[in-house]
Amino acid sequence: MDIEQKQAEHIEFFVKQGSALKGSALTSVIVEATSHPSLFAFSEILSVPSVLELEGTENSVYLDLLRLFAHGTWSDYKSIAGHLPQLVSAQALKLKQLTVLTLADTSKVLPYDQLMQELDVTNVRELEDFLINECMYVGIVRGKLDQLKRCFEVQFAAGRDLRPGQLGNMLQTLTDWLTTSDNLLVSIQEKIKWADTMSESDRKHRKEVEERVDEVKKSLSLKADVDFRGHEEIYSESGGVMDYEEDRGRPKRRRHPIG
Repeated sequence: MDIEQKQAEHIEFFVKQGSALKGSALTSVIVEATSHPSLFAFSEILSVPSVLELEGTENSVYLDLLRLFAHGTWSDYKSIAGHLPQLVSAQALKLKQLTVLTLADTSKVLPYDQLMQELDVTNVRELEDFLINECMYVGIVRGKLDQLKRCFEVQFAAGRDLRPGQLGNMLQTLTDWLTTSDNLLVSIQEKIKWADTMSESDRKHRKEVEERVDEVKKSLSLKADVDFRGHEEIYSESGGVMDYEEDRGRPKRRRHPIG
């Protein structure tokens, strides 16, 4: 079973739990969801009406906690830890895993120094063990650990919940991409049309040249034929003159009287 299918099943379970409870009874559901080792998406739980009703109540800190796991990082937690329930070890691990996903979404090459600072890890061995055992083995990221360059090269990372307003930005990005694609398609079609026009023009020009060559060939052939016939006539006439002249040059016989 892949991670997306697992996510869907876990989300469905916690959404049903949250929909069936109200008030303080929801706090245990939120703690369980944010501690679950295979759950990394929380926006559907956040959209449950009874969960949203925690806003402004004595249990609103649990709503804030759920929002942190949906969109925040370990650094975010440290900055507001005094206003949130204390995390259990499973929640702390989960939030650090989610922090890696956030960093992987912003860059595909993550320096070890940055990761150690964001995750509160003190040495490279601990960091690499965390990335291998708690991230890659779990299936939320794939990548290469480069000890020489001291960085993690991300090849795949699971997506996190969209932040408020992020969907609009994504839609605008997609709209811009579609507009650019349409303009590129029009440009390609125009170039194809131009190429077709030039091809047709070349074809016509080639045909005209071939026809002109044929005309020249015919003209030369006709001229050669006329010249040849002219020479024949000249040779024929010259032969007749010579025969005539030769005939005139022969000595005539004298007639002797009959005695």
